[in-house]
Amino acid sequence: MLTCRYHPVAAMSPSDFAKPPADVSPPETGLADSPSVAEPAVPWSRFVQLFTAVMLPIFLAAVDQTLLATATPAIARDLGDLHDSAWIAVGYLLSSTIMAPLYGRLGDRYGRRDALVAALGLFAVGSIACMASQGMWWLIASRMLQGLGGGGLMVMTQALIGEVVPPRQRARFQAYFGMVFVLASVAGPVVGGLVVSRFSWRWLFAVNLPLSAIAAWRVLRLPRSPRHAVPGQSHDALGVVLFAGMAGLALLWLTLAGHRFPWVSPPSLAMAGVAILLGSLLVRRERSQTHPFLPLELLRIPAIAWTSLTVMLFAASMFALVFFLPVYLQLGKHGNAAHAGLLLLPLTAGLVVGSNLTGRLVAHTGRPDQPPRLGLLLAALALFVLGLLPGGSWSVGVLGVIAGLGFGTVMPTSQLVIQTVAGRTRLGAAAATISLARSVGASVGTAVFGALVFGLASTAELQAALRGGSDQATLQVIHAFHLTFMAAGALTLVASWSSTRVPRIEL
Repeated sequence: MLTCRYHPVAAMSPSDFAKPPADVSPPETGLADSPSVAEPAVPWSRFVQLFTAVMLPIFLAAVDQTLLATATPAIARDLGDLHDSAWIAVGYLLSSTIMAPLYGRLGDRYGRRDALVAALGLFAVGSIACMASQGMWWLIASRMLQGLGGGGLMVMTQALIGEVVPPRQRARFQAYFGMVFVLASVAGPVVGGLVVSRFSWRWLFAVNLPLSAIAAWRVLRLPRSPRHAVPGQSHDALGVVLFAGMAGLALLWLTLAGHRFPWVSPPSLAMAGVAILLGSLLVRRERSQTHPFLPLELLRIPAIAWTSLTVMLFAASMFALVFFLPVYLQLGKHGNAAHAGLLLLPLTAGLVVGSNLTGRLVAHTGRPDQPPRLGLLLAALALFVLGLLPGGSWSVGVLGVIAGLGFGTVMPTSQLVIQTVAGRTRLGAAAATISLARSVGASVGTAVFGALVFGLASTAELQAALRGGSDQATLQVIHAFHLTFMAAGALTLVASWSSTRVPRIEL
């Protein structure tokens, strides 16, 4: 018999482990997925149908978070304003963060397949706007529009996977989806560097149009998803507005404070104060709602809360590495975009291997809560060493493989933990929770580490390094990036500790 057991270790004594998990009711544990009989295996043909349908949306969602990393210096030379270039990534991540919980609720209510098709359409419209951009802030605004669609791609694909594949079998299949995600995340800068070296950066957005059309066609061939509407459920529009305002102001403050204006100054204090006020109003509003915009009922479950925190910290470190390593190689080492992109291939290989090995390990042991603990320690070590060494091609490559192996343990296991604990009827909200955690982490990490880099190196030094100027400016830029990598290593250590707080999960 296959069972899904959630053991809240922190709240149980050793003798409690001898008790049958069936004594715990689903409302207390969230284990609506726990079947009383073994679920039939998913036929390989059905899995192939699902995989070929959601593979492209997963790829598009992941690749567009990092696609412009190696293209950023070229875009800055074309459109100007290198200091605000971090918002090319932050703007996309911000809008996708805001939309993730909303897509989760809409998918549960109106059908996950149709919600995914709508997200693909909005993503394609944003890509057209990006392709036509004539200025930096035009491009940033277009990226935010693109993110409104991108926020639903990962949420709905993960929900569709959970809809079709039973929990125990997800461990075996999740590795395939995890490999697509991590491959796309780190292949983005590689592809971006190659395209920018030979063509215009605008082609990076043009290619999204045929890919989105093919993805929508494949998704529409899936059976229509069931709807899990709740009587009296609203869309909580005020909650969406409060969340958007709080997240936008907080990220803007983290990006601008320290180099546009001092941390302790009237503009800084005003932005931080308003963000805190909006956050307080949001929490108060969501607690009073029967069906809130944010999935707070899931965050009350310890396994989901600690897993979400781990994913948020992991994403902040990994996306900071993916976004800023190519910029470091171009500004600090004077490499071209193609070379910087290719030096991310070892990180890609490590992520793919780490994700695949993790999937096989979890399928064998049935314990998705264990691999991230060691994996994140390994990634933290690699980031610390990257911040200490000179940063030649060989050292970057070797450390990239090690960091990738560690980071590759997180995404396959986090989806399994949250989907298992949340239950089948809340798959959309569960997928939205993990996507929200990842997007918040990536947004905050990119903004904070970008502020650290641009705060430690002056505008003149960055411009000089961008033009391949003085050695003194280059050394200062290298120093700024090395401190940033070490800070990311420290954050990854915190993520490793957080992963140890996830209660015991058995598939």
